[in-house]
Amino acid sequence: MIQFKTAEEIEIIKDSALILGKAHGEVAKHVKEGVKTSFLDKIAEEFIRDNKAIPSFKGYNGFPASLCISVNEVVVHGFPSQYQLKDGDIISIDCGVFHQGFHSDSAYTYPVGEVSPKTIALLKATKESLYLGIEKAVLGNRVGDIGNAIQKFVEAKGYTVVRELVGHGVGKQLHESPEVPNWGKRGSGAKLKEGMVIAIEPMVNLGTRNVVQERDGWTIRTADRKPSAHYEHTVAILEDKTEILTTHRFIEENFKF
Repeated sequence: MIQFKTAEEIEIIKDSALILGKAHGEVAKHVKEGVKTSFLDKIAEEFIRDNKAIPSFKGYNGFPASLCISVNEVVVHGFPSQYQLKDGDIISIDCGVFHQGFHSDSAYTYPVGEVSPKTIALLKATKESLYLGIEKAVLGNRVGDIGNAIQKFVEAKGYTVVRELVGHGVGKQLHESPEVPNWGKRGSGAKLKEGMVIAIEPMVNLGTRNVVQERDGWTIRTADRKPSAHYEHTVAILEDKTEILTTHRFIEENFKF
């Protein structure tokens, strides 16, 4: 069942999302060669807790960290570890914040050092597809319109969309209805109504769309081990507009490519 939010609840989610955005910004300062991904996780958790909030992911169904950190061919749900970032890597950082009873959720993929032009093009296309999906997330449209816009754009560029993982509703629970696939037919799926809050998160692969789950039960990687990119925003469907509640502004003040 879809949980519709009041204007007051959406404002609370926006407050949560501001803490989240600033946490991403703190992490962005340290995304560079030689940095251990576990250190990035420590930065995020300390910032979130210092701001009287809780990392949404830590302990969620047993997940051990505050960040999902996914490097290169890892699509999502990678664990922070002793791995040190290397020149040419890409790293997806996904984070959620629980504040005053509500979650927010966003992700960003970074290049580290000198990354191949082909991979940079993948990152830019995936990020652009996020905003094309958000353009379709308007009152009266359907969930399929979002996925269709993302799919058409990235597939026209020769990339593939992961099918096993989707966006989702966000609110008192980290994952709520409806599911928001990054593919689909126009006019299909749940109708978008005022008060819906959803996370839109294209996951786009350079090679095959097929993915594999590692033995840890969490980490999802591409079957062909080619790079994958992931960007995410939490948005609210309002009567007169769609508002992006999360922000990448603090990331992009500290990290440009």
